[in-house]
Amino acid sequence: MPEDDATIWMWSEACRLLDRAESMHRRFYGVAGQAADYAWQPPADVYETERELFIQIALPGVEAGRMRVSVEAGVLVVQGERGLPMVPDPAVIRRMELPYGRFERRISLAPGGYEFIRRQLVDGLLYLVLRKIA
Repeated sequence: MPEDDATIWMWSEACRLLDRAESMHRRFYGVAGQAADYAWQPPADVYETERELFIQIALPGVEAGRMRVSVEAGVLVVQGERGLPMVPDPAVIRRMELPYGRFERRISLAPGGYEFIRRQLVDGLLYLVLRKIA
């Protein structure tokens, strides 16, 4: 293997390990600006048109009744809880990567007013559509 390939591989591996360490740090110590009560922060995609915001938040295994969605002072707030799975006893945990416990996701919105048009939880994705109010 040429020396450049080894350097690229080592750099890529170092970056991957740093990303993993940061992820673990966020999981165990909370995310900056996040209340200590919350164990995890779900990933989100936000799309904007001239009149609306389309937001998708990944919430695998979260029941609709176990979450709250609101807009507070220009920030979209999604809070809830994902319970531990029902595992037969006795069982040995071989791997546990999905986050459990209380979660909160805050997404800053552009200045202005918004109204909810749609809120739908489908296949572990929360779909939100907010209309911009002039």
